[in-house]
Amino acid sequence: MGMQVGSRRRGGFRDINVTPLVDVMLVLLIVFMIAAPLMAAGVQVNLPKAAAKPVESKKTTIVVSIDHDGRVFVEKDPVELDMLVVFLTNRLGGGGKDDPVFVKADKAVPYGRVLQVVGMIGASGVGKVSLLADQLPPGRKKP
Repeated sequence: MGMQVGSRRRGGFRDINVTPLVDVMLVLLIVFMIAAPLMAAGVQVNLPKAAAKPVESKKTTIVVSIDHDGRVFVEKDPVELDMLVVFLTNRLGGGGKDDPVFVKADKAVPYGRVLQVVGMIGASGVGKVSLLADQLPPGRKKP
């Protein structure tokens, strides 16, 4: 004797109701669409504007941020400047010659501080350092 779904009098249910599954998936999609911009790497800084093409990288990147107070962060971890070389060397596993490091510096940070950080990144063995900026709209000149 086989197993039957439902009762014989009512005919039984032969289909699975997927409406609740679709509802849950749509709610999850909306949650992820709202949360994705909040998960951006690094610390929030006011980047200067530049008329440069966007940087595209397919490799794993590390973002070093300098906030308006001159504090240094690797991703979201605060790092003292004198420990930056050790921190990056450990993060890259000693062989990060081809791994790019992006530097996000607040536009209020003095140029000398940015050069100190870039120098420390270079001392850690990183071969590719890129400075990030906000892109100007097309056809607009620098402020």
